[in-house]
Amino acid sequence: MKHFDCIIVGSGPAGLGAAFELKEKLPKTSILILERSKISSGGLRNDCKMNFTFPVGFPTEYWTKESATYYLEKIENFLKPKILKKNKFDVYSKRAERIGVELLQIRQSHLGTDGGIKLIHELVERLKKLDVIFSFNEEVKSAEKEKRILHTNKNIYSFGNLIVAPGRHGFDFLRCFMKNCGIDFKDNSIDVGIRIETRLEHYPIVKDYYDPKFLFPERTRTFCTNSGNAHVVQEKYETADGHLYYSVNGHAYSNDMKPNGLVNFAVLRTVSFTEPIASGQDYAEYLGLLAMLTGGGHPIMQRIGDFRMRTRTTADGLNNDLYDFEPTLKNATPGDISLAMPSKFLDSIWRALKKLDTIVPGVLHPSTIMYYPEIKLYANKPVFANDNFMATDNIYLIGDGAGTSRGITGAWASGMRAAEDIAGI
Repeated sequence: MKHFDCIIVGSGPAGLGAAFELKEKLPKTSILILERSKISSGGLRNDCKMNFTFPVGFPTEYWTKESATYYLEKIENFLKPKILKKNKFDVYSKRAERIGVELLQIRQSHLGTDGGIKLIHELVERLKKLDVIFSFNEEVKSAEKEKRILHTNKNIYSFGNLIVAPGRHGFDFLRCFMKNCGIDFKDNSIDVGIRIETRLEHYPIVKDYYDPKFLFPERTRTFCTNSGNAHVVQEKYETADGHLYYSVNGHAYSNDMKPNGLVNFAVLRTVSFTEPIASGQDYAEYLGLLAMLTGGGHPIMQRIGDFRMRTRTTADGLNNDLYDFEPTLKNATPGDISLAMPSKFLDSIWRALKKLDTIVPGVLHPSTIMYYPEIKLYANKPVFANDNFMATDNIYLIGDGAGTSRGITGAWASGMRAAEDIAGI
């Protein structure tokens, strides 16, 4: 049986942040990073958009402005990102304020999907030079917390400390892991929404502010804006009982790639459940499966013009008149989102979009596409044993999957915080 001072489950920004911090504080620490995918995954791979302003990416139940800013400064000094310039912020902000909307002013960087992949490769190589061992395509099956033993699909390990950072895709894995280890947690909130795709001329704010963060009433917000060479993609998820569904997402390549003249962004509505719904995860999975049933196994897309007329979008209706661009998610099913999306989400999102069209006129052009579903799974709320994300003796839960962050920089910071606790700082 191989022993490591620290085993990290997940090679996303939370796991990488923890590994670098441990090696800085305890250089001789033996570290193994396990990744169930064939390649290093996580938020750095998909678009690689980073925010460096509190509270974006930092759930306020775990972070103060002071604590988040401390780690953000360290992350910025380590990664040395190029911060994007913003123009006309006051113009858009005043428009928003007049109708009860807030536009956050965020320091941002954007590498693009190709830039993110390059960064991951560089970070992995740096860790390997520090004697960190990576094992890809290796999946954790169970843990014996009292004995500090970890079982995978390939090996059995013993550990001094265990950091579990599975990311959003590992939400259900983490839920099962916590049950297996007797860690109490809450699972009662989800983000459900749509992804908008439109021509750049219909959402020109992105020329001045790459990823504008609008906060609307009813816990509704914009999220993850992409422009330049921008695309809508689908991501595969598996329910607890083995059924597959797809959630949409967006990404863009770096400025080195030729622009395609399109923009995409999400509009999400947060809902927290009370009795009798016990699990937001289970509810989200049901919505995902309902969308697949309605869309014939694929996400649904509907043009704004059709939605306003309360008619479904059809393949024949995607013409070259008002509907003047090709959808980038080619296998999305033209249809009617209202058949699959609960009205509590859809009504709030539609009210937000009408406000957004007042702030940035043109976004609700008839050609604009709405894709559904976009579901964010970071509802796990473990009951932590201390303030540095230790859930039980020598086991730490970090990153988006554990609800300690909502984005790359927050995830990286949660890894650093856990590592500092291990190092006794």
